[in-house]
Amino acid sequence: MNRIMISLESGLSEPSWYKGVEKYISMLMEKLDYDGQEISIMFCTDENIRELNLNYRGIDAPTDVLSFECHDSYSDEEGTWEAMGDIIISIETLPKNAAYFEVSENEELKRLLLHGLLHLNGYDHGEEHIEKGTAPECEMLVLQEKILLEIRDYTI
Repeated sequence: MNRIMISLESGLSEPSWYKGVEKYISMLMEKLDYDGQEISIMFCTDENIRELNLNYRGIDAPTDVLSFECHDSYSDEEGTWEAMGDIIISIETLPKNAAYFEVSENEELKRLLLHGLLHLNGYDHGEEHIEKGTAPECEMLVLQEKILLEIRDYTI
């Protein structure tokens, strides 16, 4: 069992897919054999993610997804949990990415959520990024694309 907390930046309207995110992440965590993990996912504006990107990475530009690893353990009445960290996704960059990659917003959302989840579990892709028309080479991005292909019919 895992804990998944999802939030939306104050003032944003809830997207149609918002309520399906928890079920999707839960399915991914089960598929990857992650158990006893707690993660937080926040959807925000480009401005908010730009500020985070500047403060934590020194890059003064919005991005699609940021992951902040934590790895603190704690126990409560339900058991012991590992707080893995936070995934932040810009809902304004999501449709831009979908257009660039020529995929639906649902496909891009699945990619961003999986990407953040893999980062929280120790995967890194260095300087390599997914490029349209180019197959990834690093372990993280190869795994990401393999999983996305396996669940291509899943709709959030």
